[in-house]
Amino acid sequence: MSHQFDPTVLREYDIRGIIGETLGPDDARAIGRTYGSILREAGGKTVAVGYDGRVSSPLLEHALVEGLTASGCDVVRIGMGPTPMLYFAEASIEEVDGGIEITGSHNPANYNGFKIVIQGRPFFGEDILALGRRAAAGDWLDGTGTARQLDIMDAYIDALLKPLEGVDGDGLAALRIGWDAGNGAAGPALERLVARMPGEHFCLFTDVDGNFPNHHPDPTVEANLEDLRQLVSEKNLDFGVAFDGDGDRIGAIDGQGRVIWGDQLLMIYAEDLLGNRPDATIIADVKASRALFDHVEKHGGKPLMWKTGHSLIKSKMKETGSPLAGEMSGHVFFADEYYGYDDALYAGVRLITASARLGKSVTQLRGEMPAMLNTPEMRFQVDESRKFAAIDEVKARLADSPDEVNSTDGVRVTNADGWWLLRASNTQDVLVARAESDTEEGLERLMAQIDEQLALSGLERGESVGH
Repeated sequence: MSHQFDPTVLREYDIRGIIGETLGPDDARAIGRTYGSILREAGGKTVAVGYDGRVSSPLLEHALVEGLTASGCDVVRIGMGPTPMLYFAEASIEEVDGGIEITGSHNPANYNGFKIVIQGRPFFGEDILALGRRAAAGDWLDGTGTARQLDIMDAYIDALLKPLEGVDGDGLAALRIGWDAGNGAAGPALERLVARMPGEHFCLFTDVDGNFPNHHPDPTVEANLEDLRQLVSEKNLDFGVAFDGDGDRIGAIDGQGRVIWGDQLLMIYAEDLLGNRPDATIIADVKASRALFDHVEKHGGKPLMWKTGHSLIKSKMKETGSPLAGEMSGHVFFADEYYGYDDALYAGVRLITASARLGKSVTQLRGEMPAMLNTPEMRFQVDESRKFAAIDEVKARLADSPDEVNSTDGVRVTNADGWWLLRASNTQDVLVARAESDTEEGLERLMAQIDEQLALSGLERGESVGH
């Protein structure tokens, strides 16, 4: 027995594909067999398994558990919930050695996939490629594991509420907050969470529906925040929080309806955290605004620019002992009083506590941020065989540039006008570009530099493509 995966599903940070075309129950079973064998050889035996609200998730969960138990692993089934609830199970249940969440994240309804952790660290990159090779070879351990159900939702909510302890109760009681679960897997947990929090809370789309009938659950796309913006405006709320399909990415708007982007949220979290932990290292990805890195320095922290990708950031946090990290895409990682993984519900609670401790409303905090002019993330199609080569060519051409060139992840070039970025996506055949300046003219000059480098490599920006 062996199993061959469709090559498109084994991605850098997770395993993901289209149900009935590139991904199905046989793949889930093979993932269980292979991962279970790897975990047992590493000295582990017990795996937590959860799944999101997609229509295909229960079928994949059943097959995954079959594969895990056939490899001799014991399974703790935590049922449907957000990805961070699975991470919580893996981090907090003593006998659990690894975890798998079945989720299509923010992809369309016909996608699904697997986010994996093993012995407290993300399972990604070479781990995933090795899993594919091992499945193709049928190199599996045999055994007869057990499976049991465990409801951990209440314990998870208890952990989410911890930051509120010791925060001024009167200030919290006066808050009025909107929440948009986008029909994703975080809905039921959100309902239980707000029922136990002070203040007034107004929730949208908490019923789980894998067809996402109201809007697509990706809070980094401004159009998807329109329902939340209307709610905040109509009810005159203090601010609003939105989640992606599996609850590990946060989006937010202030009381005036302005978007608070991922790097701007990190500015608020960093200012709050550095009050208690001066000198801490705060990590952000290469797409983040210069304003964030300046803000961290101003408040006594050490900013560190790192590669984009939640698994890469989590690994860097462990290596550096960083208590806080984040990405433009809305992944925020807290390791100071939490477990170091990305949890949008926890990030929502920490936004409330940061505002209370800093003595400023979220709208005021957003309003005090410098007005930078920046492009959205531009993504354009480049042949898979060319994308990394093109970036290498740009690096070589800029070797003697008078500008500051950072090659942590692609090329980020800083000069008097601001900065521009060009990097290859790890998960798609696209190049990603972004630029930021203080002036419109500066932004135009930065964009011209991106276009010039692309032209020298025989490419052009063309139409921006989606995720």
